[in-house]
Amino acid sequence: MFVLPLALFTVILPFSHAQQVGSLEKEVHPKLQWSKCTTPGDPSSCQTINGEITLDSNFRWLHRANGYSDCFHDNRWNNYSLGCNSTRDCTENCALEGVDFTYSQRWNQNIYGLKMTNSSMSMRLVTKIDFGTQIGSKFYLLEDRQNYQMFTLLGNELSFDVDLSTVGCGVNAALRFVAMDQDGGLKRYPGNKAGAEYGTGYCDSKCTRTERFVGGEASYDGWKQVNESDWSSPYQGESRACCPEMAVWNSNAHSYQISSHLCPKNEYVACKDRSCDYYIPYSDDEDRLPRCDRLGCGYNPFQMGNRDFYGKGKILDTSRNFTVVTRFEEDRVNQFFLQDGKKIEPPKPKWDELKDTTNGISQDMCTKRADGFGESDFWNKNQGWKGHLELMKTPMVLAVSIDDDDFEWNLFLDSVWPPDREHEKEVVPGVWRGDCPWQDNEPNYVYNNVPYSTIVWSNIRFGPIGSTRKV
Repeated sequence: MFVLPLALFTVILPFSHAQQVGSLEKEVHPKLQWSKCTTPGDPSSCQTINGEITLDSNFRWLHRANGYSDCFHDNRWNNYSLGCNSTRDCTENCALEGVDFTYSQRWNQNIYGLKMTNSSMSMRLVTKIDFGTQIGSKFYLLEDRQNYQMFTLLGNELSFDVDLSTVGCGVNAALRFVAMDQDGGLKRYPGNKAGAEYGTGYCDSKCTRTERFVGGEASYDGWKQVNESDWSSPYQGESRACCPEMAVWNSNAHSYQISSHLCPKNEYVACKDRSCDYYIPYSDDEDRLPRCDRLGCGYNPFQMGNRDFYGKGKILDTSRNFTVVTRFEEDRVNQFFLQDGKKIEPPKPKWDELKDTTNGISQDMCTKRADGFGESDFWNKNQGWKGHLELMKTPMVLAVSIDDDDFEWNLFLDSVWPPDREHEKEVVPGVWRGDCPWQDNEPNYVYNNVPYSTIVWSNIRFGPIGSTRKV
C-alpha cells in the first residue's frame, strides 16, 4: 500500500485581514418552499416553509473589492497587476459578488442553470451566458439570510421528488448533508466576512482542495494544475477543507448511490500540506488512517449485482419522475422509492460476499463490504457504526449540486472503477458500478454530448420517520 511521507500537521490559523463582500450587485436569494413534518403516519402534518437557497461561493464572481478586475479567472488566480498576487493580497482585497436571482429569472437568463417554481428547482449542467459558459452549480438551503438550515438526521426521514431523465453518463446530480458551520465560518474565521449568505464554508470527506477560500483565507499557495503537462488538467491548492457527510443521493439516469462518509471530527476542519490527508502517526509496519473516509460505506444496486433495477425502462424507471424516501434509523439507513403509486424497495446484494446484508446502509453491510469488494476498510477504522450514529446526531447543511468530475470522471457512480479493471467487471465484486462506458465520462465528452443534463428537485419534506409520505 502506498503511504505518504510523514509531515508535520499544519492547521490554518485565522487571517488578520478579511475576505471582502462585493457591492456591485445586490444579493437576492432564490425562493424555495419545502415542508417540515411533525406526525408519523400523517403527511398532512407537514407545514410549508417559505425558504431560500444560496449559491456556493466557488461559483461566484471574485474580483478586486475596489473595482471590476478579476481576482480569479479560467480556474486560476489572476496574478497580473489588476488581480492579486499572494495569499494575503487575495484574502484582503478580493470580494465575492452577490447575485440577484430575481433579475435573472425576470429576464429569463437562467443564470447558473437554475429555474425556480415554488417547491421545485431545476438545475442544468451547462449554461451559456453573456460572457462565457457556466458548468455545474451548487446551492445550500438557508434558515435565514445569515445561516444555513440545519438538519439532524437520526430518527427522521427526508423525501423528495426527482426528475433526472436527461442526466447523462459522467454527470452527478447530488443531494447531501454536510457538516459545515451554520454561519459558513463567519464566527470561527475572522477572515471570512461573507458567510452563509454568500455560500461560504463548503467541506467534504475528500478534504477538497478546489475551494478558493479555506478557513477564511484565500487558497493561493500551491494553486496549480494537477498535471501541468496537460492543458485540460484541473487546478487545486494546498489548503483543504475536511468534514464528514451523508450523501443521500448521488445520481444520474444510469446509476445511483447512497453513502456515509466519516471523519474524526464532525465539523469543518481547515488544514494545509499533505499531512492533512492523515491524522494518526504511523510506524513502518502500520498503515496511516485517512483524515476522512472519502470512499465511505455505500449502497449502489448495480454495484451490488442488480443490473436490472435502476435505469430507463427498468424496475425503477428513470425516464419518469419518482419519489425518494430516506429513513435514518438507529440500525440502518433505509431508502425506498415511490412511482406510479407503488412502493419500490431496492434489491439486496447478489454477491455471495454480501448476500445476507441489507439493501441500504447497515453495520453488517458496512462491515462486510470492504472485504467483499477488496477495498481498504477506512470506514470501520474511522469509528464505524458508532461514528456514523454520532454523525446522524450532528446538525448538518443540505447541499444540492450538479457537476461533471475533472478528477475522477464520476466513474465511482456509473461506470467501471478503476477503469483498468474493465476486463474484470463481470466477475470481480464491486468493480462495475453502472452501465456507462468509462470513456464517455471524460469531462470534455460530457460537455459536448450531454450539456442539457438537468435535474429537477421538488416537494422536499423532512420530519420524523413515517411523517413525510403516505406509504
